[in-house]
Amino acid sequence: MNAIILVIIGLSFFYLGFRFYSKFIGSRIFDIDDTNIPMPSKTFEDGIDYVPTKKHILFGHHFTSIAGAAPIIGPCVAAFWGWLPALIWILVGTVFMGAVHDFGALVTSVKEKGRSIADIASTTISKRARLMFLVFIIFLVWLVLAVFAMAIADLFVGIPSSVIPINIEIIIALIMGYLLYKKKLTSLIPSLVALLVLYFFIWVGTLYPIDFTSSMNNQDAKNLWILILFIYSAIASLLPVWTLLQPRDYINSHQLFVGLTLLFLGIFVAQPIVDAPAIRSFSESDTPSLFPLLFVTIACGAISGFHGLVSSGTSSKQLEKLSDARIVGYGGMIGEGTLALASTIAAVAGISLVAEANLPSVGVVSDLNWAVYYDSWEHASSNKATAFVLGGGALLESLGISMNMANTIMAVLVISFAATTLDTATRIQRFILNEFGLVTKIKFLSNRFFATAIAIIPAILLAFWNFSDPGSGAIRQAGWILWPIFGASNQMLGALTLMVLTLYYWQKKKPILPLLIPMLFILAITFTALIINAFKFFGENTILFVLTILLIFLILWMVYEGINKVLEIRRTT
Repeated sequence: MNAIILVIIGLSFFYLGFRFYSKFIGSRIFDIDDTNIPMPSKTFEDGIDYVPTKKHILFGHHFTSIAGAAPIIGPCVAAFWGWLPALIWILVGTVFMGAVHDFGALVTSVKEKGRSIADIASTTISKRARLMFLVFIIFLVWLVLAVFAMAIADLFVGIPSSVIPINIEIIIALIMGYLLYKKKLTSLIPSLVALLVLYFFIWVGTLYPIDFTSSMNNQDAKNLWILILFIYSAIASLLPVWTLLQPRDYINSHQLFVGLTLLFLGIFVAQPIVDAPAIRSFSESDTPSLFPLLFVTIACGAISGFHGLVSSGTSSKQLEKLSDARIVGYGGMIGEGTLALASTIAAVAGISLVAEANLPSVGVVSDLNWAVYYDSWEHASSNKATAFVLGGGALLESLGISMNMANTIMAVLVISFAATTLDTATRIQRFILNEFGLVTKIKFLSNRFFATAIAIIPAILLAFWNFSDPGSGAIRQAGWILWPIFGASNQMLGALTLMVLTLYYWQKKKPILPLLIPMLFILAITFTALIINAFKFFGENTILFVLTILLIFLILWMVYEGINKVLEIRRTT
């Protein structure tokens, strides 16, 4: 089958979802046309976190904040089961679950004066639920920070030509932020010039790669990059959003549009044949169960609880008009789904165009194809986003771009979004720790510098801590071993957010099935995944087992609080 068919099916499904379904839930449930709602960005404007922002700029910030490495890594790994299960879950999950979740979290936070979802849970469910929510979020964000820092470090070491353009982008964004917010220039021309400068330095990076492995081993080089990345994310998260976060995200949104356009154009030019089977044979030995592992592996490519933190943590404080929430919240997730679709196609079709590659799992291979890349689950999970970089690079080569330049463009695309998520997550963790400090009366957590330090130090430990992988026995970084828990707990946070939204709008007499059905489905698959992981870690790794049990306990407590609230409402009506 020609990969063009998958592109047409996927993009058409996303268009119809945004055109019709987002409009339906926006008017019937969220009332986004209500002009009487005071906007937190204007009511609490402070020039740091609360900043009224035009929808096209905020879309860029929101989109690139949620579109990190996960919607690329997850589909690349999930292609192990074939193209059909991954495609169905990305399309259905994005349109009917993930985008609804993001849209709802954004609108509800705006209606509640920019409060976080955890804070909203205190009035919608109970004060205990708020505390449980905060603890769950803190654990999750530490894991997000560790995983994304490791993903970026891996790419910096694997593709050193990406180092110069990524770091130059920071300088470009600072200049652009100054021009937009101090000199009051319109955003279009500066952002397009910034994008051209970025692509120029991508070319420079291919000529002058910065490779630390020339003076140290691979792991030491990765650890050095991880430290640099966390120092950067701490500084970036403390700066006003207009200085770096917004302008860089705006550049990245343009970069993604260019990158996806080149990818899909490459598909139409190369017309690669889908090399993967529709569904992998489950008679093969060591093939893990598709349910529930597929869903939590794709993770952010379909629905992500972290997106609710972005929606209610930063984006709701910048939304200029409530009606803009449709393009920012629902549209942002459609953009992420499109990225996951491109990642899937690169994995199931693009890699068949690669003549030779150096895979993290096995080393140099020639005549790459799906069967070689996905010969085992261990190799597929070890290769992570390599299929996207290699397969996507091969598609770009069909447009006449050199292999080195094409692979650098793809790596810069991945790193740009992962870096955006890294400092957005650090900023959100600071907000969450501030809120946790208020609830628990721990005063020093209200200090933004102390809170930032606490946000990153445990994440650094997760990135540096090595464990024996219960699956393969190999010694790996704790963050990578916890990837399945990250997927499950991240989507579980999405389910818990949907639970808050369901109760919130049920009390307002709104139709709640579009919220309730996704909530129940995600609760089922993620709780099952965590139970499976608990059994896997039991007897193999006590620390990981205890961590998993703690997450399960927090989930059960939150569900209990939700059920208790439903019974309480029924008694009083």
